[in-house]
Amino acid sequence: MTDTRVAGGATTTRRRETTRRRLLDAAAQVFAEVGLDAASVEAICDRAGFTRGAFYSNFETKDQLFLELAGEVALERVEAVRRRIAELDHEGGFADLPANAFAIVQDVLDVSADDRLSVLLMSEIRIHAMRNPELAAAYLAQDEEMRRAIARIIDDIGQTKKVRFRLPSDQVARLMLTVWEGATVRSAMAGLDYEAMCRRTNEELARVAQLLIDA
Repeated sequence: MTDTRVAGGATTTRRRETTRRRLLDAAAQVFAEVGLDAASVEAICDRAGFTRGAFYSNFETKDQLFLELAGEVALERVEAVRRRIAELDHEGGFADLPANAFAIVQDVLDVSADDRLSVLLMSEIRIHAMRNPELAAAYLAQDEEMRRAIARIIDDIGQTKKVRFRLPSDQVARLMLTVWEGATVRSAMAGLDYEAMCRRTNEELARVAQLLIDA
């Protein structure tokens, strides 16, 4: 009896996770086509193949859904940096530290930029957040979590790889995130393709890193 209940609960959880994933994927597709304002709950449900009831059993509002999408963008930023650090460790890329600190940090920052959809999503959510105090509070909390995650990576690089920064890790993280966001927005406005957007973003991040490293 206990095993059956556990199995049934696990099945329900998986089904709920699948539903949420399909709604999120559908929302991203609809948003890419019509933008955040015009991406109605009905259009998202139609694309996902669910009813409005399925939507509201998973998300309280459309804003909550798009904020979760934005959170996935932020998480991918952090994970991209972590993966690059792991690759460099495996390849022995940190062997020249601290003498070649700047070049190593450039390698660490050589990660994918946000794609155009992610840039549009984050930009529109920030605009909505400025008009909606509840959404603003949720966005700022998410932004703070992102900053702390980047600061922990910076601390790890500083302590383990013996790279010294001119500012505390939380301030370095905030500056790097600000530059990252600004560079991707300008690249999207300029109509750059994904590869060009990556190059420009990483170049700007590397220049800022050069100022922040205490050589």
